[in-house]
Amino acid sequence: MVTQDYIALEEKFGAHNYHPLDVVINRGEGVWVYDVEGNRYLDCLSAYSALNQGHVHPKILSALVAQAQKVTLTSRAFRNDQLPLLYKELSELTGYEMSLPMNSGAEAVETALKVARKWAYRIKNVPRYKAEIIVASGNFHGRTISIISFSTEPLYRDDFGEFTPGFVIVPYGDARAIQNAITPNTAAVLLEPIQGEGGVIIPPAGYLKAVKGICEKNEVLFIADEIQTGLGRTGKLFACDHENLRPDIVIIGKALSGGFYPVSAILADQPILGLIQPGEHGSTFGGNPLGAAVARAALKVLIEEKLIENSFQMGEYFKEQLEEIPSPHVKEIRGKGLLIGIELKREARGARRFCEALKTTGILAKETHEHVIRFAPPLIIDRNTIDWALERIRPVLMMQ
Repeated sequence: MVTQDYIALEEKFGAHNYHPLDVVINRGEGVWVYDVEGNRYLDCLSAYSALNQGHVHPKILSALVAQAQKVTLTSRAFRNDQLPLLYKELSELTGYEMSLPMNSGAEAVETALKVARKWAYRIKNVPRYKAEIIVASGNFHGRTISIISFSTEPLYRDDFGEFTPGFVIVPYGDARAIQNAITPNTAAVLLEPIQGEGGVIIPPAGYLKAVKGICEKNEVLFIADEIQTGLGRTGKLFACDHENLRPDIVIIGKALSGGFYPVSAILADQPILGLIQPGEHGSTFGGNPLGAAVARAALKVLIEEKLIENSFQMGEYFKEQLEEIPSPHVKEIRGKGLLIGIELKREARGARRFCEALKTTGILAKETHEHVIRFAPPLIIDRNTIDWALERIRPVLMMQ
């Protein structure tokens, strides 16, 4: 079978909930992927930052295989020997006292919302079922009914109501708007430190720290969704670290498993996470021994191979070189670490055609919000590979 055969099967038998580039990948290694015809591409999406450690990292693969040969799933009805070690290692790495594991990023966001609401009722004494959570316009936290209830993207919402109440939406990057939105019933503020899916939108310097200060003054939890931005993507362990900020709850996922297995978690201290009692929340697969073993290996690779530092250094270089391209189409280049967005002018006729042109040169990138090309290669990328990519990006950004 060739590319068009696979595409025809997918179009006929699969729900059309994605609009992927027409490349059919059947193998990955490091920063590279290969299609069914054997063509090689540089992966500049990293599965939305799930592949920070690169494709099929040998150390994570070894951990997966070794654990899969012993036991893969126990459910949380019983204990397993991998989860306690993951708890300990997450705490040592991040400084948070406790964690609660789930599977997908959306599940972790839902978990954070539930924890924040229980905290509001039990600690802040908000009247039951009156808790409010403040979020920002342009957000992307997942696709469950509750999460799309506070999305501002019509495509995510329009045909899927009714919606879950209890959310207040304010402009992103405006700390005063958050201050004005707080009421005695406010339980938490939930933000992405950088809005990745929203177009690599970086808030004004000091915004996150200002929001944290507002939360502290008003007895409100600050929740940071670091699913895409965390675990080294922006050149720090967490994007909030750029402002020396410690949220009350941090949501992580994606790179927590290095792309091998769905693993997510929320991190918080005992006064918050200690409120959860047996039976109140759970997941058959959340915290399973296979996922825990994979996550332990993924975190170890991140630290031992200094991928966070490499993200900072290579990200600075990549962004500087992109800024030197005299493209008439580029409106702005934004980014931290290896999360970089190129916003195109409206007259450039959309980012999709540029991503399709990049594919023909051997680079896989993806448009977001119609006019932004997102570059987010695995954090293992080196300068020579970035130079290789730049030779191909320059003519594409200069095309008519």
